Amino acid sequence: MLAYIARRILASIPVMIVVALFVFLLLRLTPGDPAAIIAGDMATPAQLDQIRQSLGLNEPLVTQFVTWSGQLLSGDFGRSLISKTPVLRLIGQRLEPTLSLAIVTMLITLLLSIPMGVLAAWRHGSLTDSAVMAISVLGFSIPVFVTGYIFIQIFAIDLRIFPVQGFKSIGEGFWPFFSRIFLPALTLATIYIALIARMTRAAMLDVLGEDYVRTARAKGLSERVVLFRHALRNAAVPILTVVGTGFALMISGVVVTESVFNIPGLGRLTVDAILARDYPVIQALILLTSGIYVVINLLIDISYAFMDPRIRY
Repeated sequence: MLAYIARRILASIPVMIVVALFVFLLLRLTPGDPAAIIAGDMATPAQLDQIRQSLGLNEPLVTQFVTWSGQLLSGDFGRSLISKTPVLRLIGQRLEPTLSLAIVTMLITLLLSIPMGVLAAWRHGSLTDSAVMAISVLGFSIPVFVTGYIFIQIFAIDLRIFPVQGFKSIGEGFWPFFSRIFLPALTLATIYIALIARMTRAAMLDVLGEDYVRTARAKGLSERVVLFRHALRNAAVPILTVVGTGFALMISGVVVTESVFNIPGLGRLTVDAILARDYPVIQALILLTSGIYVVINLLIDISYAFMDPRIRY
């Protein structure tokens, strides 16, 4: 088991190196001049050259990459070109809203999608199955921003149950936090409920016809025990993969939801940094996203190893 985990960790190192090189070259070779953005439209050529010199942009690409890589290894992601704030501090200020949104979204998704998928598989071909599949199609078909505006109209404007937008830290109280995070989380969850419910249904249909399920039923076990203890456990591998990947996507792809509900998270920070060509912030955010994907895939692989003893050897 330890050897397997060590191999998986070592295999992720080249991935991060390739990502770092790709991000560095992509940002450096695309059109645009950070010095011109920082200096403004009235800057003289001498001022622009001085800014490029201070940022190290006049150095060869190889020199810039080596310098940047050394800073990364020492934990220094640089400072924002626009605000002069350390990049890690900027990310830290925006991390809580995005993590809160992702966690609450995933909780809502799991509470609804897995029972829906199990129920659809159990009642395969029935009206219940058709209803679950119809809900899944709607979840995939309606854009997130449309869903968000519908929820705002119903729950915030008409019923006045939740605030329209904004974010409160959980340290300011559970209800202020929950009342502002629930609608964005429900909006974002619609897509993942549809995805995971369909995946759960398909995985459950594959195992419900197996001999061990028929044996469990022949022993007189209740349908609840057969479905959730025997069938769902053996159908968990593809479901776990989708859940893990979905969580990573939530953290890295919440731009639209954060914009609709005015949440100051990583998504909006990414948009602002791209518009301003703020190299250090963009690089750090992409590396953070890539690292999250690598870690989640590593955790999924380790979970497989525990679920399938053959992998341990």
